[in-house]
Amino acid sequence: MILVALGSNQSGPWGTPEQTIKRALLELDNGPIKILITSTLLQTAPFGITNQPNFMNAVVRIDTALSPHALLRRLHMIERAAGRKRGRRWGPRTLDLDLIDYNGQCIKQKGLVQKALILPHPGIAQRLFVLEPIAQIAPHWKHPVNHKTAVSMIQKL
Repeated sequence: MILVALGSNQSGPWGTPEQTIKRALLELDNGPIKILITSTLLQTAPFGITNQPNFMNAVVRIDTALSPHALLRRLHMIERAAGRKRGRRWGPRTLDLDLIDYNGQCIKQKGLVQKALILPHPGIAQRLFVLEPIAQIAPHWKHPVNHKTAVSMIQKL
């Protein structure tokens, strides 16, 4: 199962955060990537830095033949097209696309040649804005490291 999280709390070239997420879904479901199911769009409080606008969040389950690194490159390309400028960690952004899980693979690469890739995405167990959409679209998914479902991780929060 391949899961990608989407988030936006800043208007950009694709419009409002909600419009940006909808456009990102169209961009994702194109070429080598096929969206299988999309969660509902959730408005959530910011994580980390709280003095910023609320986020619009969603999670999609996709199918692709792209490798995890190639998929991450594609996600970063879509972010840039949406006006994403990397800056302050957990700060406001036009679009954030995170590769959450790629068929249960565990990768910890700090990337010298390629961008860093860590799978599953760190911090899933602490982020309701990721867990709630996963529980909605993939109730039987289990975290590749702790082997807990999204619902059981939500209950701990």
